[in-house]
Amino acid sequence: MHSLGLLPWLDPATIIESAGPWALLVVCLIIFAETGLLIGFILPGDTLLVISGLLTHTNDVFGLNIWVVSLLIALAAFIGGEVGYYIGHKAGPTIFERKESGLFSSKNVERTNAFFERFGGLTVVLARFVPVVRTFTPVAAGVGHMPWRKYTIYNLIGALLWGFGLTLAGYVIAYIPWIRDFVTEYIDIILLGVVVLTAAVTIWHYLRERGKSRKDAA
Repeated sequence: MHSLGLLPWLDPATIIESAGPWALLVVCLIIFAETGLLIGFILPGDTLLVISGLLTHTNDVFGLNIWVVSLLIALAAFIGGEVGYYIGHKAGPTIFERKESGLFSSKNVERTNAFFERFGGLTVVLARFVPVVRTFTPVAAGVGHMPWRKYTIYNLIGALLWGFGLTLAGYVIAYIPWIRDFVTEYIDIILLGVVVLTAAVTIWHYLRERGKSRKDAA
């Protein structure tokens, strides 16, 4: 895989190959952090899953069956979602609802709650496939006191569809030479596009919230 050299620490292939025998553990920790810790939005979750599946097929990089690899990654995603919910449920109201602006302002919490009420648990599932959103959705669900049993069911479904599904998709891609070659050749460009999109969404959301805050103050 060719590297642009711009973001080597975010290059999924570099992460996996550098970790050696600990590669699968590192992948699982990254997937956990992306949904369980608020810093996770800077991590290459989607790309990492696809490349993990692809390398499992082409290089047998983890030394395990694809079904085991996919299930362990899905488990890490599920646990991350549960931890994120716990953080939001326990610490969210105290930390975030006092703020008047930003990602976790009181007004943003109200909007998030309304979104959950409108779309229900489907929000938790769909959020898995959207960078940044998947990092904050578990916390937002906890802050909004979404029923834990309901959240856990949808968190499990989302973790399986995203963590298991994308990893398996990467494995299947390896069977299709032209798609495999395209992903392998341009993974850095794909990765850079994901990072730029993630940054753009975050900046747009921040500027929108700041604008609303100023408008309300005026």
